[in-house]
Amino acid sequence: MLIDTHLHIIDRSALPYPWLSQVADLDHDFLYETYAAEARRCGITTVLHMEVDVDPAAMQAETDHIAGIAKRTGSLITGAIVSCRPEEEGFAAYLERQKADPFVKGFRRVLHVVPDDVSEGALFRENIRRIGGSGLTFDLCTLPHQASRVTALVDLAPDVQFVLDHCGVPDIRSDAYEPWKAGISEIARRPNVVCKVSGVVAYADAETWTAQTLRPYIEHVIASFGWDRVVWGSDWPVCTLGGGLSTWVAATHAVLSGSSEAERSRLLFANAQRLWSL
Repeated sequence: MLIDTHLHIIDRSALPYPWLSQVADLDHDFLYETYAAEARRCGITTVLHMEVDVDPAAMQAETDHIAGIAKRTGSLITGAIVSCRPEEEGFAAYLERQKADPFVKGFRRVLHVVPDDVSEGALFRENIRRIGGSGLTFDLCTLPHQASRVTALVDLAPDVQFVLDHCGVPDIRSDAYEPWKAGISEIARRPNVVCKVSGVVAYADAETWTAQTLRPYIEHVIASFGWDRVVWGSDWPVCTLGGGLSTWVAATHAVLSGSSEAERSRLLFANAQRLWSL
């Protein structure tokens, strides 16, 4: 069994994605049917959709669109991590609406695309604390130099379950291991953070990386967080920038080959089942 906790669907006929025009390699439709055919071949059985930073006016429309796909016969999608704007006054009401929807499993606000002071605002932090006790998670998508801001936010909301995306987005291509390593070690000291081993192939050199290139990053995450606080994700279609879904699944299995079946099962599906009640 393999649970993918990080799928992005891009359907430009259904939703507006303002940022896509700046990323030519992703400025295409990446539809569920394309993903699902490959995912089933890889052994993926269950999927969470991750918000794709649609135009803020379309946040609810994105959730509704993905929920419609989830209702199709045989769909792999069983829940969604939805977009949010904790820096805005309307978040409290938005939170209450999402809490009433069992399809919604958590929230994400990508923080490396906004000024750092957004996450340091009083309203942002108050609203993040509101998530505590709701059973909903908050995904942190940040860069290594923002590690201190991650720990500050996590410390202010100890009742919130945070999920650090993409192994903390290491710059594998530039071999910038040490600064990233220190940040991961510090973040992992917070018991209310889980780390997502997801899509790091996109941060390696697309032409030259191997499983051994990725190994020190994945192994440091596991050593820091422990086998009970890691989950797996594809980050499709972003992972296509580094080889694609099947290649990333194969690399994952190669890196984990020395671990026990019980350890692998926690990373690949059991922790996600528990965390999001899948």
